[in-house]
Amino acid sequence: MNSKTIAYGIIKALGIVLGAVLLCYFLYAIQSIILYIAIAAVISLIGRPIVSFLKNKLHLPNTLSVIIVLVLVVSICVSLITLFIPIIIKQSQNLGQIDINTFKSDLNELNFQIRDYLGLKQLDLVQGLKETSFVRNFDFSLIPNFMNKVFGWLGTTLIGLFSVIFISFFLLKDSKLMLNSILVFANRGDETRFKRAFDKIKVLLSRYFVGLVLQILVLFILYTILLTIFEVDNPVAIAFICAFLNIVPYLGPVVAGVLMMLFVVSSNLGSDFSTVILPRLLYVMGGYCIAQLIDNFINQPLIFGKSVKSHPLEIFLIILIAGLLFNVLGMIVAIPFYTALKVIAKETFSEYKIVKNLTKNL
Repeated sequence: MNSKTIAYGIIKALGIVLGAVLLCYFLYAIQSIILYIAIAAVISLIGRPIVSFLKNKLHLPNTLSVIIVLVLVVSICVSLITLFIPIIIKQSQNLGQIDINTFKSDLNELNFQIRDYLGLKQLDLVQGLKETSFVRNFDFSLIPNFMNKVFGWLGTTLIGLFSVIFISFFLLKDSKLMLNSILVFANRGDETRFKRAFDKIKVLLSRYFVGLVLQILVLFILYTILLTIFEVDNPVAIAFICAFLNIVPYLGPVVAGVLMMLFVVSSNLGSDFSTVILPRLLYVMGGYCIAQLIDNFINQPLIFGKSVKSHPLEIFLIILIAGLLFNVLGMIVAIPFYTALKVIAKETFSEYKIVKNLTKNL
Protein backbone atom coordinates (compact mmCIF):
# COMPACT_ATOMS: atom_id res chain seq x y z
CA MET A 1 0.00 0.00 0.00
CA ASN A 2 1.65 3.22 -1.18
CA SER A 3 1.42 6.68 0.32
CA LYS A 4 -1.04 7.83 -2.35
CA THR A 5 -3.56 5.14 -1.37
CA ILE A 6 -3.19 5.96 2.32
CA ALA A 7 -3.65 9.66 1.66
CA TYR A 8 -6.74 8.94 -0.45
CA GLY A 9 -8.20 6.78 2.36
CA ILE A 10 -7.58 9.50 4.95
CA ILE A 11 -9.15 12.16 2.75
CA LYS A 12 -12.17 9.90 2.07
CA ALA A 13 -12.63 9.23 5.79
CA LEU A 14 -12.40 12.94 6.60
CA GLY A 15 -14.90 13.66 3.84
CA ILE A 16 -17.36 11.14 5.29
CA VAL A 17 -16.98 12.60 8.78
CA LEU A 18 -17.38 16.14 7.46
CA GLY A 19 -20.46 15.09 5.47
CA ALA A 20 -22.00 13.46 8.55
CA VAL A 21 -21.36 16.60 10.62
CA LEU A 22 -22.88 18.84 7.94
CA LEU A 23 -25.89 16.51 7.65
CA CYS A 24 -26.46 16.62 11.42
CA TYR A 25 -26.17 20.41 11.40
CA PHE A 26 -28.58 20.64 8.48
CA LEU A 27 -31.11 18.43 10.24
CA TYR A 28 -30.71 20.50 13.41
CA ALA A 29 -31.26 23.73 11.45
CA ILE A 30 -34.49 22.45 9.86
CA GLN A 31 -35.80 20.66 12.96
CA SER A 32 -39.00 22.72 12.91
CA ILE A 33 -39.72 21.60 9.33
CA ILE A 34 -39.04 17.99 10.31
CA LEU A 35 -41.52 18.43 13.16
CA TYR A 36 -44.14 19.81 10.73
CA ILE A 37 -43.64 16.82 8.44
CA ALA A 38 -43.89 14.40 11.37
CA ILE A 39 -47.15 15.98 12.61
CA ALA A 40 -48.54 15.99 9.07
CA ALA A 41 -47.60 12.32 8.71
CA VAL A 42 -49.47 11.50 11.94
CA ILE A 43 -52.54 13.43 10.70
CA SER A 44 -52.39 11.58 7.38
CA LEU A 45 -52.19 8.23 9.20
CA ILE A 46 -55.18 9.12 11.37
CA GLY A 47 -57.15 10.65 8.49
CA ARG A 48 -56.41 7.95 5.91
CA PRO A 49 -59.21 5.59 7.12
CA ILE A 50 -61.70 8.49 6.99
CA VAL A 51 -60.59 9.45 3.48
CA SER A 52 -60.92 5.82 2.38
CA PHE A 53 -64.42 5.64 3.89
CA LEU A 54 -65.54 8.82 2.12
CA LYS A 55 -64.09 7.62 -1.19
CA ASN A 56 -65.14 3.98 -1.14
CA LYS A 57 -68.39 4.06 0.82
CA LEU A 58 -69.82 7.49 -0.03
CA HIS A 59 -68.13 7.68 -3.47
CA LEU A 60 -66.84 11.21 -2.97
CA PRO A 61 -63.94 12.55 -5.06
CA ASN A 62 -60.50 12.10 -3.53
CA THR A 63 -59.78 15.83 -3.25
CA LEU A 64 -63.15 16.54 -1.63
CA SER A 65 -62.60 13.70 0.86
CA VAL A 66 -59.21 15.13 1.81
CA ILE A 67 -60.65 18.63 2.22
CA ILE A 68 -63.41 17.29 4.49
CA VAL A 69 -60.85 15.54 6.70
CA LEU A 70 -58.68 18.65 6.94
CA VAL A 71 -61.71 20.82 7.71
CA LEU A 72 -62.52 18.37 10.49
CA VAL A 73 -58.96 18.65 11.85
CA VAL A 74 -59.04 22.47 11.71
CA SER A 75 -62.48 22.48 13.36
CA ILE A 76 -61.14 20.40 16.24
CA CYS A 77 -58.19 22.78 16.66
CA VAL A 78 -60.49 25.82 16.59
CA SER A 79 -62.84 24.15 19.09
CA LEU A 80 -59.95 23.57 21.47
CA ILE A 81 -58.85 27.19 21.11
CA THR A 82 -62.37 28.48 21.73
CA LEU A 83 -62.54 26.16 24.73
CA PHE A 84 -59.40 27.45 26.39
CA ILE A 85 -59.30 31.15 25.47
CA PRO A 86 -62.48 32.13 27.41
CA ILE A 87 -61.17 30.17 30.41
CA ILE A 88 -57.81 31.98 30.25
CA ILE A 89 -59.57 35.36 29.94
CA LYS A 90 -61.85 34.53 32.85
CA GLN A 91 -58.95 33.43 35.03
CA SER A 92 -57.03 36.60 34.12
CA GLN A 93 -60.02 38.70 35.18
CA ASN A 94 -60.29 36.73 38.40
CA LEU A 95 -56.60 37.29 39.10
CA GLY A 96 -57.07 41.01 38.53
CA GLN A 97 -59.98 41.14 40.98
CA ILE A 98 -58.47 38.89 43.63
CA ASP A 99 -58.26 40.19 47.17
CA ILE A 100 -54.77 39.34 48.41
CA ASN A 101 -55.79 39.55 52.06
CA THR A 102 -58.76 37.25 51.52
CA PHE A 103 -56.63 34.80 49.53
CA LYS A 104 -54.00 34.79 52.29
CA SER A 105 -56.74 34.28 54.87
CA ASP A 106 -58.10 31.30 52.88
CA LEU A 107 -54.62 29.77 52.69
CA ASN A 108 -54.11 30.28 56.42
CA GLU A 109 -57.48 28.76 57.17
CA LEU A 110 -56.68 25.75 54.96
CA ASN A 111 -53.30 25.50 56.68
CA PHE A 112 -54.92 25.41 60.17
CA GLN A 113 -57.52 22.85 59.12
CA ILE A 114 -54.92 20.51 57.56
CA ARG A 115 -52.68 20.89 60.63
CA ASP A 116 -55.53 20.12 63.04
CA TYR A 117 -56.81 17.21 60.94
CA LEU A 118 -53.38 15.57 60.65
CA GLY A 119 -52.41 16.38 64.24
CA LEU A 120 -49.31 18.34 63.26
CA LYS A 121 -47.86 20.99 65.54
CA GLN A 122 -46.22 23.11 62.84
CA LEU A 123 -47.41 23.56 59.29
CA ASP A 124 -47.29 26.94 57.55
CA LEU A 125 -48.15 26.84 53.85
CA VAL A 126 -47.78 30.60 53.33
CA GLN A 127 -44.39 30.80 54.99
CA GLY A 128 -43.29 27.71 53.11
CA LEU A 129 -44.20 29.37 49.80
CA LYS A 130 -42.31 32.50 50.80
CA GLU A 131 -39.20 30.54 51.64
CA THR A 132 -39.05 28.62 48.38
CA SER A 133 -36.16 29.58 46.10
CA PHE A 134 -38.63 30.30 43.28
CA VAL A 135 -40.43 33.04 45.21
CA ARG A 136 -37.30 34.54 46.79
CA ASN A 137 -35.32 34.63 43.53
CA PHE A 138 -38.15 35.52 41.17
CA ASP A 139 -37.21 38.32 38.77
CA PHE A 140 -40.29 40.34 37.84
CA SER A 141 -38.44 41.85 34.86
CA LEU A 142 -38.93 38.49 33.20
CA ILE A 143 -42.63 39.18 32.70
CA PRO A 144 -42.20 41.52 29.65
CA ASN A 145 -39.73 39.08 28.13
CA PHE A 146 -42.21 36.30 28.72
CA MET A 147 -44.97 38.23 26.94
CA ASN A 148 -42.68 38.83 23.95
CA LYS A 149 -41.95 35.13 23.80
CA VAL A 150 -45.67 34.37 23.97
CA PHE A 151 -46.45 36.59 20.97
CA GLY A 152 -43.48 35.15 19.10
CA TRP A 153 -44.74 31.68 19.89
CA LEU A 154 -48.19 32.57 18.56
CA GLY A 155 -46.69 33.72 15.26
CA THR A 156 -44.62 30.56 14.98
CA THR A 157 -47.67 28.47 15.82
CA LEU A 158 -49.73 30.04 13.03
CA ILE A 159 -46.95 29.42 10.51
CA GLY A 160 -46.58 25.87 11.78
CA LEU A 161 -50.33 25.24 11.60
CA PHE A 162 -50.49 26.43 7.99
CA SER A 163 -47.43 24.31 7.10
CA VAL A 164 -48.88 21.19 8.73
CA ILE A 165 -52.22 21.61 6.94
CA PHE A 166 -50.50 22.22 3.59
CA ILE A 167 -48.26 19.15 3.93
CA SER A 168 -51.13 17.02 5.27
CA PHE A 169 -53.25 17.89 2.23
CA PHE A 170 -50.77 16.42 -0.21
CA LEU A 171 -49.97 13.42 1.98
CA LEU A 172 -53.67 12.58 2.21
CA LYS A 173 -54.35 13.33 -1.44
CA ASP A 174 -51.52 11.20 -2.77
CA SER A 175 -51.03 8.12 -0.58
CA LYS A 176 -47.92 7.18 -2.58
CA LEU A 177 -46.17 10.53 -2.06
CA MET A 178 -44.43 9.48 1.15
CA LEU A 179 -43.65 6.04 -0.30
CA ASN A 180 -42.03 7.55 -3.40
CA SER A 181 -39.98 9.86 -1.18
CA ILE A 182 -38.68 6.89 0.81
CA LEU A 183 -37.99 4.73 -2.25
CA VAL A 184 -35.28 7.12 -3.42
CA PHE A 185 -33.11 5.67 -0.61
CA ALA A 186 -33.68 2.05 -1.71
CA ASN A 187 -31.13 0.17 -3.75
CA ARG A 188 -32.13 -0.99 -7.19
CA GLY A 189 -34.00 -4.25 -6.81
CA ASP A 190 -35.07 -3.60 -3.20
CA GLU A 191 -38.06 -1.41 -4.08
CA THR A 192 -40.56 -4.23 -3.59
CA ARG A 193 -39.24 -5.01 -0.11
CA PHE A 194 -39.31 -1.31 0.82
CA LYS A 195 -42.88 -0.98 -0.44
CA ARG A 196 -44.04 -4.04 1.49
CA ALA A 197 -42.45 -2.78 4.72
CA PHE A 198 -43.84 0.74 4.23
CA ASP A 199 -47.39 -0.50 3.64
CA LYS A 200 -47.25 -2.67 6.77
CA ILE A 201 -45.84 0.18 8.87
CA LYS A 202 -48.51 2.54 7.57
CA VAL A 203 -51.32 0.13 8.49
CA LEU A 204 -49.95 -0.59 11.98
CA LEU A 205 -49.22 3.04 12.84
CA SER A 206 -52.58 4.16 11.45
CA ARG A 207 -54.31 1.72 13.80
CA TYR A 208 -52.12 2.85 16.69
CA PHE A 209 -52.77 6.59 16.27
CA VAL A 210 -56.50 6.09 15.71
CA GLY A 211 -56.59 3.96 18.86
CA LEU A 212 -54.64 6.63 20.75
CA VAL A 213 -57.21 9.26 19.74
CA LEU A 214 -60.00 6.97 20.94
CA GLN A 215 -58.14 6.41 24.23
CA ILE A 216 -57.87 10.16 24.85
CA LEU A 217 -61.54 10.61 23.88
CA VAL A 218 -62.73 7.92 26.32
CA LEU A 219 -60.63 9.35 29.16
CA PHE A 220 -61.81 12.87 28.32
CA ILE A 221 -65.45 11.78 28.63
CA LEU A 222 -64.84 9.93 31.90
CA TYR A 223 -62.87 12.81 33.43
CA THR A 224 -65.48 15.37 32.32
CA ILE A 225 -68.28 13.38 33.98
CA LEU A 226 -66.22 12.95 37.15
CA LEU A 227 -65.26 16.63 37.47
CA THR A 228 -68.78 17.82 36.60
CA ILE A 229 -70.35 15.63 39.28
CA PHE A 230 -68.11 17.13 41.96
CA GLU A 231 -68.53 20.70 40.67
CA VAL A 232 -64.90 21.41 39.81
CA ASP A 233 -64.43 24.67 37.92
CA ASN A 234 -63.85 24.38 34.14
CA PRO A 235 -64.33 20.58 34.05
CA VAL A 236 -64.10 20.27 30.25
CA ALA A 237 -60.74 22.04 29.93
CA ILE A 238 -59.25 20.22 32.92
CA ALA A 239 -60.53 16.88 31.62
CA PHE A 240 -58.94 17.49 28.23
CA ILE A 241 -55.57 18.45 29.74
CA CYS A 242 -55.53 15.39 32.00
CA ALA A 243 -56.65 13.07 29.19
CA PHE A 244 -54.05 14.48 26.80
CA LEU A 245 -51.28 13.89 29.36
CA ASN A 246 -51.97 10.17 29.02
CA ILE A 247 -50.09 10.11 25.71
CA VAL A 248 -46.99 9.87 27.93
CA PRO A 249 -47.08 6.24 29.10
CA TYR A 250 -47.01 5.55 32.85
CA LEU A 251 -45.73 9.02 33.79
CA GLY A 252 -48.59 10.98 32.18
CA PRO A 253 -51.41 9.46 34.31
CA VAL A 254 -49.47 10.27 37.52
CA VAL A 255 -49.00 13.91 36.50
CA ALA A 256 -52.64 14.12 35.40
CA GLY A 257 -53.82 12.74 38.75
CA VAL A 258 -51.77 15.25 40.73
CA LEU A 259 -52.98 18.09 38.50
CA MET A 260 -56.60 17.03 38.95
CA MET A 261 -56.22 16.97 42.73
CA LEU A 262 -54.75 20.49 42.68
CA PHE A 263 -57.72 21.74 40.66
CA VAL A 264 -60.13 20.13 43.13
CA VAL A 265 -58.42 21.94 46.02
CA SER A 266 -58.32 25.28 44.16
CA SER A 267 -62.02 24.99 43.28
CA ASN A 268 -62.92 24.54 46.95
CA LEU A 269 -60.41 26.92 48.53
CA GLY A 270 -62.04 28.54 51.57
CA SER A 271 -64.26 25.53 52.32
CA ASP A 272 -63.86 23.30 55.36
CA PHE A 273 -61.04 20.79 54.83
CA SER A 274 -62.40 17.81 56.77
CA THR A 275 -66.03 18.02 55.58
CA VAL A 276 -65.65 19.37 52.01
CA ILE A 277 -62.14 19.33 50.55
CA LEU A 278 -60.90 15.96 51.85
CA PRO A 279 -64.08 13.98 50.93
CA ARG A 280 -64.11 15.48 47.44
CA LEU A 281 -60.42 14.70 47.02
CA LEU A 282 -61.07 11.08 48.00
CA TYR A 283 -64.12 10.76 45.73
CA VAL A 284 -62.37 12.33 42.76
CA MET A 285 -59.27 10.21 43.34
CA GLY A 286 -61.45 7.09 43.50
CA GLY A 287 -63.20 8.03 40.26
CA TYR A 288 -59.85 8.80 38.65
CA CYS A 289 -58.49 5.40 39.66
CA ILE A 290 -61.56 3.69 38.16
CA ALA A 291 -61.05 5.60 34.90
CA GLN A 292 -57.39 4.54 34.84
CA LEU A 293 -58.36 0.90 35.47
CA ILE A 294 -60.73 1.06 32.52
CA ASP A 295 -57.94 2.55 30.44
CA ASN A 296 -55.30 0.04 31.57
CA PHE A 297 -57.37 -3.12 31.22
CA ILE A 298 -59.59 -2.24 28.25
CA ASN A 299 -58.23 0.66 26.19
CA GLN A 300 -54.50 0.01 26.27
CA PRO A 301 -54.61 -3.74 25.47
CA LEU A 302 -56.76 -2.95 22.44
CA ILE A 303 -54.47 -0.12 21.32
CA PHE A 304 -51.01 -1.44 22.11
CA GLY A 305 -51.65 -5.18 21.80
CA LYS A 306 -53.94 -5.37 18.78
CA SER A 307 -52.76 -2.34 16.81
CA VAL A 308 -48.98 -2.79 16.96
CA LYS A 309 -49.06 -6.55 17.70
CA SER A 310 -46.57 -6.52 20.55
CA HIS A 311 -46.59 -8.19 23.97
CA PRO A 312 -47.41 -5.87 26.93
CA LEU A 313 -44.11 -6.74 28.67
CA GLU A 314 -42.24 -6.02 25.45
CA ILE A 315 -43.94 -2.62 25.19
CA PHE A 316 -43.22 -1.83 28.86
CA LEU A 317 -39.51 -2.54 28.46
CA ILE A 318 -39.26 -0.51 25.24
CA ILE A 319 -40.99 2.49 26.86
CA LEU A 320 -38.77 2.19 29.94
CA ILE A 321 -35.57 2.08 27.86
CA ALA A 322 -36.70 4.97 25.65
CA GLY A 323 -37.58 7.03 28.73
CA LEU A 324 -34.14 6.45 30.26
CA LEU A 325 -32.38 7.37 27.02
CA PHE A 326 -34.53 10.23 25.71
CA ASN A 327 -36.75 11.28 28.65
CA VAL A 328 -40.44 12.10 28.04
CA LEU A 329 -40.11 12.53 24.26
CA GLY A 330 -38.63 9.05 24.02
CA MET A 331 -41.57 7.58 25.94
CA ILE A 332 -44.03 9.22 23.54
CA VAL A 333 -42.38 8.02 20.31
CA ALA A 334 -41.15 4.67 21.65
CA ILE A 335 -44.04 2.51 20.43
CA PRO A 336 -44.36 3.96 16.87
CA PHE A 337 -40.58 3.88 16.38
CA TYR A 338 -40.27 0.34 17.74
CA THR A 339 -43.13 -0.85 15.55
CA ALA A 340 -41.50 0.58 12.43
CA LEU A 341 -38.17 -0.92 13.47
CA LYS A 342 -39.75 -4.37 13.91
CA VAL A 343 -41.30 -4.29 10.44
CA ILE A 344 -38.02 -3.20 8.85
CA ALA A 345 -36.15 -5.91 10.76
CA LYS A 346 -38.60 -8.57 9.58
CA GLU A 347 -38.14 -7.56 5.95
CA THR A 348 -34.36 -7.24 6.22
CA PHE A 349 -33.12 -9.69 8.87
CA SER A 350 -35.84 -12.36 8.89
CA GLU A 351 -33.25 -15.18 8.86
CA TYR A 352 -32.16 -14.41 12.44
CA LYS A 353 -33.89 -16.29 15.27
CA ILE A 354 -34.34 -13.26 17.55
CA VAL A 355 -35.98 -11.31 14.72
CA LYS A 356 -38.30 -14.23 13.97
CA ASN A 357 -39.41 -14.41 17.61
CA LEU A 358 -39.99 -10.65 17.94
CA THR A 359 -41.84 -10.32 14.62
CA LYS A 360 -43.79 -13.59 14.50
CA ASN A 361 -47.12 -11.77 14.95
CA LEU A 362 -46.51 -9.18 12.21
